[in-house]
Formats: sequence, C-alpha cells, structure tokens
Amino acid sequence: MTISKGERLPSATFMTMTDNGPEPVVSDDYFAGRTVALFSVPGAFTPTCSARHLPGFVEKAQAFKARGVDEIACTAVNDVFVMGAWGKSANADGAVTMLADGNGDFVEALGLTMDGSKFGMGSRGQRFSMIVRDGVVDELNVEAPGDYKLSSADHMLDQL
Repeated sequence: MTISKGERLPSATFMTMTDNGPEPVVSDDYFAGRTVALFSVPGAFTPTCSARHLPGFVEKAQAFKARGVDEIACTAVNDVFVMGAWGKSANADGAVTMLADGNGDFVEALGLTMDGSKFGMGSRGQRFSMIVRDGVVDELNVEAPGDYKLSSADHMLDQL
C-alpha cells in the first residue's frame, strides 16, 4: 500500500557520506520537528535525474529555505558512495542532503518501488517528491512512469 498525505513516514535508516565517511541517518530523528522537502530519483547519475531533477533543487535551495523548508533531501536506491559522489559532482553540498537507500527499504515501506529490470537497474524507487512536516507527509507527488514535472523543484515550491 502506498503512503498517503497525512500519514507518518515509516522508520528507516539511510546512509549519508560525511567528511568522516559513511554515517547512518535514522528517519525518525531526521524528520522530527522540522520541514523537509524530500525527493526520490530512480538512480544517481541517470539522465533526467542528473540534468534536471537534482540541479533544480540545488539552484532553488534558498527559495525553499525562504518558504520555511529546513532541509532538502534527495534519496535513491544507490549505495552511499555513489550518492556521495553524485552530490559532489552536482555541487549539492550545503544545498541538498544525499540520503542513500541502498537496499530500497525506505521506498519499499512507502509502497513506491518500481521495476527497473528492463534497464538493468533492478528494484528502485519511483520518481516522487514530498513535503514532510515533523515526520508526517504534508504533500505527495508521484510521477507517472517516464514523467518529470510533479516532483520538480518548481512544482514543490508552488506547494509551499
């Protein structure tokens, strides 16, 4: 069953790359007491994700902060090393936190997986975005397969 607006996010542990190496990020703690603009991409370094999705959030990070967002986070079913390298290559440091969902546990708990086997990618997270306030989904935008508009930075800014 897919998560809906008004529901609390499931507990999960992400990994993020820090100056000290990989470190766990517990979702219950990460989302508690603040507003987070979270978006999910099918994969780091994939064409739409790298050319449009992540760059849109990096470019508009200050606009999100001005509208009350405490943090912008990107997640994908990739390992922490790939997510860390992708964030560096996109100049996301300080603008977007890269949360690796390496085993896909988070997107599976959300009910937002997709089958990327046709592209050699296996089970991945769908392209989606959400505004999370104190761990509860306030807005949820799930893209149709192959689309990119509802999960964009511009669309999310319009929701704030």
